[in-house]
Order: sequence, then structure tokens, then C-alpha cells
Amino acid sequence: MALAPQTPAVLPRHVAIIMDGNGRWARKRYLPREAGHVAGVGAVRDVVRAASDLGLANLTLFAFSSENWKRPKTEVGALMGLFRAYFRSDMDELYQRNVRVRVIGSRARVSNDIERMIEDAERRTVENKGLNLTFAFDYGGQEEIANAARELARAAKEGRLDPETINPELFATRLFTSALPEPDLVIRTSGEHRLSNFLLWQSAYAELSFVETLWPDFGRKELLEAIENFAQRERRFGAVSDAVA
Repeated sequence: MALAPQTPAVLPRHVAIIMDGNGRWARKRYLPREAGHVAGVGAVRDVVRAASDLGLANLTLFAFSSENWKRPKTEVGALMGLFRAYFRSDMDELYQRNVRVRVIGSRARVSNDIERMIEDAERRTVENKGLNLTFAFDYGGQEEIANAARELARAAKEGRLDPETINPELFATRLFTSALPEPDLVIRTSGEHRLSNFLLWQSAYAELSFVETLWPDFGRKELLEAIENFAQRERRFGAVSDAVA
């Protein structure tokens, strides 16, 4: 059994990760893209275990974007198969680790069996008090914001809401992540420097960490390094530090 990693001095309440680089990892090894996705599932497993061992409160993983449907059907099919396999193979361990599982995003486009798996996982772990593990699956930040605006507009039109009462706090209650704190740290692997439509509203004051490591090679060590780096940053949320003041 692997030893629990040492807990950093400052632990973010919520870490969100854009898991990028599976395809490049496979290409470097002259393997099909699907092999990179398989290796990426192993990284998910390692990072979730490390987050649980650390006592991290919230971890959100960008598993499948609403734009990923544009990929070749064979790749989309492989990704859906891996999602099914992960939920079948890892749910017992997640439950035993006291992990609560949530899935955010649209469920209108996924197959019925995947929707049932999501519902079963959420129902089974709803009382767990450890790590809150959220998968952003068929998720897009712009779509999420548009849906929230539509819901508020509908409520105002029907007289259930005074438009003058709409503020950022109220708007946030209409987002998929309304039950979660905003992310303190957003990590993107593979060296790309963009959010790619991930938690756009929620990341307004998040610390961003762009690492060169491809996702299948990202594990406990890399997670700890990102959190340790986060602990060195000064977060001012638009204000100035006491030293400057």
C-alpha cells in the first residue's frame, strides 16, 4: 500500500484539473490515441487517491467537454467505454474511501446506461463526508453560463424573481457547481495555457498552474508540487497586500 503524501502547509479548498495530453502521450510512444486515454484513467486513479490521502476537500476533473463530441466517433466511443469502465471498477474503492461523487454537465446527450451509472454513483455516495470528487462530463463553461442566465430570465419573466436582485452570488446558485466552493487552484497539464471553456465563471480568482507534464504522467508528486506552489502565492482578490497598503 502506498504511503500517504505529506500534507502541505496550505491546502486549497478546491482543486480543479484540466486533464490534457493523452493524445500526445500516445503519439510520443507510437500508440493509438485510445492508448493515451487508457493511461489517462490510471492518472485519474492516482490523483484521486492522492487527493483523498491529503484530505483535500474538493477535486474537480474535466473529463469530457461539450466540444469533445466533435472528435471522431471511434475516439468518442472509446472515451465513453473508459468512463463506464472507471465507474464499474473504482466505485467500491471510492465508497470505501468516503469519497462523494458528483457529475456536472449536460446529461441530455449521453446514453441511458451512462446516465444510470452517474445517478447510481451519486446516490450511493451522497452521504460520504470525505473528498468531494466532481467530474465535469459533457461540460462547457459558456453553455453553463447561458443556461443559468436563461433560468434567471425565465424566472423574471414569470414574476418569480425581481431582476434588480440578480447579483453574482445569486447567479452562482444557478450554476452546476452551486454546492461547491469556487476553485482556489486550477491545474492544466500538457503545457497549454488556456482554460478551454472550463469553469469560466468559477475561476475568476483562481490561481492557475500550467504544467508541462502530459496527463498520463501526472500523479501524486506532480499534484503535491502544484499545491506547494499554490501555498507560496499571495491571493489578494483584487485588493492590495498589507505590505503595499
